[in-house]
Amino acid sequence: MKNKELALIANNARQECIKTLFLSKSGHTAGPLGMADVFTVLYYDHLRVDPMNPEWEGRDYVFLSNGHICVIWYVTLANRGFFEKTHLWSFRKVNSLLQGHPHSGPIPGVENSGGPLAQGLSQAVGAALALKRDGKRNRVYCCCSDGEHQEGQAWEAAMFAGNNKLDNLTFIMDRNFIQIDGFTEDVMPLEPLAAKFQAFNWHVITIDGHNLKQIKKALKKAEKIKGKPTIILAKTIPGKGVKEMENQPKWHGMPPNEEQASRALQELTSERQQLEKRRWV
Repeated sequence: MKNKELALIANNARQECIKTLFLSKSGHTAGPLGMADVFTVLYYDHLRVDPMNPEWEGRDYVFLSNGHICVIWYVTLANRGFFEKTHLWSFRKVNSLLQGHPHSGPIPGVENSGGPLAQGLSQAVGAALALKRDGKRNRVYCCCSDGEHQEGQAWEAAMFAGNNKLDNLTFIMDRNFIQIDGFTEDVMPLEPLAAKFQAFNWHVITIDGHNLKQIKKALKKAEKIKGKPTIILAKTIPGKGVKEMENQPKWHGMPPNEEQASRALQELTSERQQLEKRRWV
């Protein structure tokens, strides 16, 4: 898909995240806006999936380890045709299909239950190992956060995957440098992240998580790596597209009120108009 189309889809996804979070009056804003470009490229340009047949045996698997950003996953799946978009308006409501952390089973396209951070990483590693032992060609992708790599389980999963040479596995880390208590490097420094993963036999690709060309290239490169898993360190801006939300840790777990949502949608609408006028190569 052309980059202009992808950029417009990502912009629309950000707007729908804002609307969904406002209606729920609950949820996380910064991460979903920051990962909109990654999810757009994944689902519209890269993955082998079939929205009409979500459990197709030849599909690629997507796991979400940082389940709190699930609104961008839900919006993307709905826009891609996995389920009716009307479900978005009940996000986080009692008895809603779409809860504040994803759970596998009732939601088409959702492969894992998320909540406790770092568990999704282990789930993805287990799936990749099983597929490889069965001789299957499916690939496994796990979107994750930087903050959850302050947990020991994250590094156990990384060590296991590297030791077992799971080259059918790709982690995509939302390296946005924030978490609920502030900036990651103030709370519990994570650097040097690349060197740590390389020490565990991972191939590391560092990109601008908002550069569509770089996202595409990294995903294609990961498929060609043999003998080791790949992690894409996607440097993103939390709250991307809304100036008052960008790089502000307070927006990690806060939804917009009516005035904030209105300003955000106006800003994103203006951005969309600029994207439509822009000359794309």
